Amino acid sequence: MTLRIHNTLTRALENFSPLEPGHVRMYVCGMTVYDLCHLGHARSMVAFDVVQRWLKASGYRVTYVRNITDIDDKIIKRSLENGETVRGLTDRMIDALHQDADALGIERPTHEPRAMDYVPQMLAMIGILQDKGLAYQASNGDVNYAVRKFPGYGKLSGKSLDELQAGERVAVDDGKQDPLDFVLWKSAKTSEPDEVKWASPFGAGRPGWHIECSAMSCEMLGQSFDIHGGGADLQFPHHENEIAQSEGANGQKMASVWMHNGFINVDNEKMSKSLGNFFTIRDVLKEFDAETVRFFVVRSHYRSQLNYSDVHLNDARGALKRLYTALGTVTPDEVTIDWAEPHAARFKAAMDEDFGTPEAVAVLFELASEVNRTQSAQTAGLLKALGGVLGLLQDDPKAFAQAGAGVDEEAIQAQIAARAAAKAAKNFAEADRIRQALAADGIVLKDSPTGTTWERG
Repeated sequence: MTLRIHNTLTRALENFSPLEPGHVRMYVCGMTVYDLCHLGHARSMVAFDVVQRWLKASGYRVTYVRNITDIDDKIIKRSLENGETVRGLTDRMIDALHQDADALGIERPTHEPRAMDYVPQMLAMIGILQDKGLAYQASNGDVNYAVRKFPGYGKLSGKSLDELQAGERVAVDDGKQDPLDFVLWKSAKTSEPDEVKWASPFGAGRPGWHIECSAMSCEMLGQSFDIHGGGADLQFPHHENEIAQSEGANGQKMASVWMHNGFINVDNEKMSKSLGNFFTIRDVLKEFDAETVRFFVVRSHYRSQLNYSDVHLNDARGALKRLYTALGTVTPDEVTIDWAEPHAARFKAAMDEDFGTPEAVAVLFELASEVNRTQSAQTAGLLKALGGVLGLLQDDPKAFAQAGAGVDEEAIQAQIAARAAAKAAKNFAEADRIRQALAADGIVLKDSPTGTTWERG
């Protein structure tokens, strides 16, 4: 079966074939690093981590670029508020991003370019756009893109120029020839620190947000590449503007396929810092283990909207626990996946249909049921191997059962010992009290002929 991907640009499922046989080049818009990542960022990072994992499992070599925006109005504002340098703030936030992503089992991209390191490439592209009559310098010193001079503007969002609204991160300036025009180069302000000012043919200043990704993707992947991804909120204006910049400068299609992951909602509103309804990844990880959070994201299709609540996370934890319980009943064999095997074939068919993780996860539950029925080490091995394709089920089942308990293991073992002593003394009321107290803390005791074990409820 051929991999099919939903292309936002054409609004259709399309057979996927990379421009260079056997090699997929993918660019995904990353974080603006002025604060900790929230669960909406995790949704995007996990979604495209699964994409690149499946491409690799399908035999492709993958060059995966996920950029970092380390120069931006919000970054400058936050650094001034904190009394620290822009570089100091962004270095700290990038370290935090990596810690959070590593915890969620997100593989590092092949390249992770920082915008500040690519200002010369941005200036070169702006110069080309100016030479082609697609950019102009305004009276305030900014260099803007002349949107109405690019015939294809609006093709990604599917709207006409008259329907579109200016959507910049900065206010529309009177120096613009048209409200839809967007900034490519921002003239330096005296209030901004010197570290965010670069010399240029247009005067001292810094790049606009959109030009960063056009310059970095072109530098690292070429003028045309296979997949460009990001959150649905980036479709307009950011990705629309990237197309205008890149295709306006280079004269050829920027990306063959555009992919956009859906939002995470809280009470039916998009989770975002601007709305103040966000949960940082590390706050969520204080309450739930990292694999549960990853599973919560993976079991929904990447294009769907995902509703966040403790109820949904607890449900994800319980579902994942069922898979691990199956793996805990028998030691899995080491398995090389045979994609002709019926379960593996159904898994592959699901993933080849626009990375259909809900159906792929359903195959994992089929295998878990078979493991419970047959106690087959081979079947357990296939379950673990297919789970690994999604970045799941690689932990020790006992370790998973105890993950995120929020209670010191030594203290739990002491309580188990105290309960055993109470039972030996026939003080069953005390033994029951200890069990109930642990249960109230989310710790479930399991008695067997070989002793008592515990797991998180």
